[in-house]
Amino acid sequence: MADPSGNSPATGGLFGDLARLFGKGGGSDAAPDTGPVTAPAGVETFNPAGGGPVGGSLAGIGSDQLSQAFENAPLAIVFADRAGRVLAGNRMFCELAGLDSVSPQAGLALSDLVMAEDAGLLAEATGQALAGSPPGHPVELRMARDPELVAAGFVRALQCPDETAEEAESAPSLILHLIDVSQRKKLEAQFVQSQKMQAVGQLAGGVAHDFNNLLTAMIGFCDLLLLRHSPGDQSFADIMQIKQNANRAANLVRQLLAFSRQQTLRPRVLDVSEVLSELSHLLRRLMGENIRLDMRHGRNLDLVKADQGQIEQVILNLAVNARDAMPEGGALSIATETIEIIRAQQIGSEEILPGRYVKIEVADTGTGIPPEVVPRIFEPFFTTKAVGSGTGLGLSTVYGIVKQTGGHVLVNSEVGEGTSFSILLPAYAADAAQGAEPGEEAEARNRDLTGAGTIMLVEDEDPVRLFSARALRNKGYKVIEARSGEAAMEILAAEEEPIDLLITDVVMPGIDGPTLIRLVRERRPHIKVLCISGYSEDALRQRIAEETGIAFLSKPFSLKQLAGRVKELLDG
Repeated sequence: MADPSGNSPATGGLFGDLARLFGKGGGSDAAPDTGPVTAPAGVETFNPAGGGPVGGSLAGIGSDQLSQAFENAPLAIVFADRAGRVLAGNRMFCELAGLDSVSPQAGLALSDLVMAEDAGLLAEATGQALAGSPPGHPVELRMARDPELVAAGFVRALQCPDETAEEAESAPSLILHLIDVSQRKKLEAQFVQSQKMQAVGQLAGGVAHDFNNLLTAMIGFCDLLLLRHSPGDQSFADIMQIKQNANRAANLVRQLLAFSRQQTLRPRVLDVSEVLSELSHLLRRLMGENIRLDMRHGRNLDLVKADQGQIEQVILNLAVNARDAMPEGGALSIATETIEIIRAQQIGSEEILPGRYVKIEVADTGTGIPPEVVPRIFEPFFTTKAVGSGTGLGLSTVYGIVKQTGGHVLVNSEVGEGTSFSILLPAYAADAAQGAEPGEEAEARNRDLTGAGTIMLVEDEDPVRLFSARALRNKGYKVIEARSGEAAMEILAAEEEPIDLLITDVVMPGIDGPTLIRLVRERRPHIKVLCISGYSEDALRQRIAEETGIAFLSKPFSLKQLAGRVKELLDG
């Protein structure tokens, strides 16, 4: 194997120096037998007599073998003199540094190979090594040719006691081992990002839960007021304004829950082509006259099981982003097709498992997204729009909805060319589509929502409990109120009258909803249960997996939604 310096490794050049260091040189270059020497801590000490480094033996290994071991090492190795000039580097070092070869005559400095910001760290590490300081932690260095390449550097000093001062200046005095840790750093960054997203998601979910309680009361009391005010009354329009704004706030809360993946989904088996066709008129109005909308539906498209409203929200959010990226006009294309993944694939941070997927591609001809921005586009509240032009929740909502549905979001963007978002939704194997949500059917089917029976209502939020109790009493039900799980158990212990339905909040201090359900069913095993919560139904089902016959109503709900769900359960 040729020596990088161009000298014969056996007789001269760097490997002749190395041979003298290891006591295995040839001819007059061989070092006399002076015995072991002692060096400061952190300095590699060699026995020139041929015993190799103190504490180990290289007897019988020649400079040719050392050269091969150096060149074929599985990590980057570089030798430098006291001034930090590179004398030799192996193949892995050349790949890491982006060099074709290394020559001592080039006068290449170690500091030239790393980012300017990291050159100080490298100089400090080499200085400490030459001063004989004990080896410390590796120093992380970003390579100058690509900041994404990060190497962990271990710097050690070399010492050959028989060299003159002049020879020592140009002799190999430093050895630097570099381990490529770029992938590890990327994984660490992804982990930190996921932790940050999870923390913000938990915060958003908690805030959304509290807002849902407030909005339930606001919408509910508006419904009660509307019972006493006809459309001709002066107050009717004001009440409707309050209710409409409360519903707008509820949509924002749903976005927060979508980001935190805690929103309640009502999945149905859908034909994506039909959903997009129904949405096309709204999309054309959103795009305006200077943007052309092009829809292409794949043939024999598989069905998917998803919440239609949330899928529409995903498409609308992506379409609005595309419109804002094309201020001078352009084209927005939405295409669907069925694809099959044969082997698991890792695309960016997304791991896509084998299976059939329905792909929805939303592509624009806009300004594109800079590469440095792409990793952050799904962060909550991150936006590149002007202040007041966006909430920063659009794409994070898209990400949350798609992930909760079991799908994937892929992004491909080029500045000046446009951006393409690909939504992959798992294909649904069943043949027939399901109908609407049962509660919605009941509300639409039963215009008369009055009924009879005894209901226990357990809710720790006073406004929600007061509205719900009044609404149900107005529909003809007897309502027993309890502010907590403990209060409900006391009432049940003293109440002999049969209770037809238990309505309980899920999250309460003390005895929470799932615990209350188990305790109540120990005494009254056949009681019907309706859970109300600002969190998702999935979160509830995980906690009461062994219980059956439990219905769910998400907050915020209106008077009609509550009465319709109750009537459906009691009539069923």
